[in-house]
Order: sequence, then structure tokens, then C-alpha cells
Amino acid sequence: MGKVEIINGVETINGEGFQLTLLDKVIGAARANSVWPLPFATSCCGIEYMGTMGSNYDVARFGMERMSFSPRQADLLIVAGTISKKLAPILKQVYEQMAEPKWVLSVGACASSGGIFDTYSVLQGIDRVIPVDVYVPGCPPRPEQIIEGCMNIHRLVKSESLRRRYSDEYKHLLKKYDLNDE
Repeated sequence: MGKVEIINGVETINGEGFQLTLLDKVIGAARANSVWPLPFATSCCGIEYMGTMGSNYDVARFGMERMSFSPRQADLLIVAGTISKKLAPILKQVYEQMAEPKWVLSVGACASSGGIFDTYSVLQGIDRVIPVDVYVPGCPPRPEQIIEGCMNIHRLVKSESLRRRYSDEYKHLLKKYDLNDE
């Protein structure tokens, strides 16, 4: 038969000319290494995110070099910067236009909690309109922190069950945010 090995916590059977493992793990690894981000950058956090695309930090190392400026082709929404209450419905519409599976990365204090702008016009955290998977703290966060947030998204994508999006818990989450569950 083949030699049984544990690679990255997954039992794998390696033989001459073949390898056996779980389909969920293969799909998770493929998804995690080909994330297409949609940057929704509005202020200084957006500039820091742009810095992560440069040669010093280079998120292309993590399979994220293809920026998608169409929500229908993206699977990671990166919200970086201040979101006003007037902009919140547009953010929600962009999220709804993304195909499943989709993930959200909230970058910076303003996107996560409204930051220093505790005013009537600033949304006090994007999690009031869309579900957020990973938060990156900072004002503005350094590119290293943004990369760490991306790595947390990768870990989440690798370990997520293929059926999670069809669970009752996920449907309840979508109803809580008044989002379409189709």
C-alpha cells in the first residue's frame, strides 16, 4: 500500500505514484492559497493596505496578488478605514454581491469600532451591517499586522467545513444582519 504520514495535522497515505487524503482538506488548502481580495479602502488604513502590496511586504507570497475590484469575483472583502453611515448600505450591497464562500477582514480601528470618530455620521464598526471574520487592530495598523490578519483568514479558510455555509447557525447569522441567505 503506502506509507501513512501526518502532514499539517492531516493523515495522508503516500505511495509510489499516488497520495490519499481528505477532500475537505485539499479544497481548504486550494481555497486558502488562492484568495481573491476586494479592497474597500477609504482612508489611512487603505494606504497601509496598499503598502502590503509593495515589494517590501508582498502579499503575492500568500496567493493574494490578484486584486478583484468586482464583488462577483472576490471571496475576501477587506474593509480598511472609516465607514460613514451613508456608506454602510453600499458596503452591505457589495457584501451581498459576493459569491459564497466569502470572508471579511476588518482593518484598523475605524472599520472595527469607529475609531476616534464617535460621531453621528460614522458607523461604529462594520459588524453592525455585515459579519466580520477577522479584525486587525491599530490606527493605522502596520503592514505586518495586515499580513497577520490575512494569515488568520487563511487558517480559517483551510479549516472551514464545506458544509458550514449551509448550517442553521450560518443562516441565523445572515438573518441577524438582514442578509440574503440564497
